[in-house]
Amino acid sequence: MNIIISNTSSVPIYEQIEQQIKNMIVSGTLKEGEMLPSMRFLAKELRISLITTKRAYEELERDGFIETRVGVGCFVKAKNQGFIREKVMCEIEDYFENAVARAKVCDIPLQELVDILSIIYEEDAK
Repeated sequence: MNIIISNTSSVPIYEQIEQQIKNMIVSGTLKEGEMLPSMRFLAKELRISLITTKRAYEELERDGFIETRVGVGCFVKAKNQGFIREKVMCEIEDYFENAVARAKVCDIPLQELVDILSIIYEEDAK
């Protein structure tokens, strides 16, 4: 599993791990039933605290993305596409709310935000 963390980011490391694993599950990179690395192994690989990986896995389990089988490990939970889509939509709405609030402070009109979003969306599709 290829997880990249940034120590200079304002996003906590456990959230960086959580988001990247969620993205892998939603995109299908991690398949239903696939075993995740142990918390200890992931902590060692990323050179971070075991507590940090434990927190990321706990958040993923709480959000319904993974399940823990006692004595066996953590696995990607069966996908409930509606549930996953709803979680992703909520995250996107949060980002948009933040962007809109910042745009209003700088008097950036709605159409300019729409144009920016369109450009970013199209660039990412290439």
